Amino acid sequence: MPLGTSIFLIAVGAILRYAVTASTSGISLPTVGLILMIVGIAGLVLSVIYMLAWAPRRRAVAGERVVERDPSREPPAY
Repeated sequence: MPLGTSIFLIAVGAILRYAVTASTSGISLPTVGLILMIVGIAGLVLSVIYMLAWAPRRRAVAGERVVERDPSREPPAY
């Protein structure tokens, strides 16, 4: 689950949990909001772990690289 989707689920869940005061028969909106927030947080954690695991590794440079050129193969300077 991408990061944006996880944040969206957390936001929708928080709105349902804390801001909606409507009541429906057969379904509890605060419970649905809590479930969406838990799923969003789990997706966010997994997305961050996945990004860190597949992030490119930076290698330390051992020293400066010297490139030697053959002057006989250089193009003539005008």
